[in-house]
Amino acid sequence: QVQLVESGGGLVQAGGSLRLSCAASGRTFSRYAMGWFRQAPGKERDIVAAINWSGSTYYTDSVKGRFTISRDNAKNTVYLQMNSLKPEDTAVYYCATHRSPLTTTQAMRAPYDYNYWGQGTQVTVSS
Repeated sequence: QVQLVESGGGLVQAGGSLRLSCAASGRTFSRYAMGWFRQAPGKERDIVAAINWSGSTYYTDSVKGRFTISRDNAKNTVYLQMNSLKPEDTAVYYCATHRSPLTTTQAMRAPYDYNYWGQGTQVTVSS
């Protein structure tokens, strides 16, 4: 059984930083792309960033230059470093693991391609 457990969310002022962590278990972590998604109230769940098995990354335009996704395969953990946070970054953040191993960068952007999800962690950025 695959399990994903997020941590690191919280309340921060605009311009501040947070680091989210997602600990995975139950599969060969290093072979699968991992993604961070977010969902604000009344909105769809959208991708924030993803990293595949080779370390290639993808970022949605609104977070480029501010967020960094990374992974530590020895610890089965993926991270999202969030800097220069803005009120519009406020959302519940979810990590997820892709349904297929050895995914290309192009194929890791869609939420429907991820089949295991964490419980989510709230990030609130005050103005």
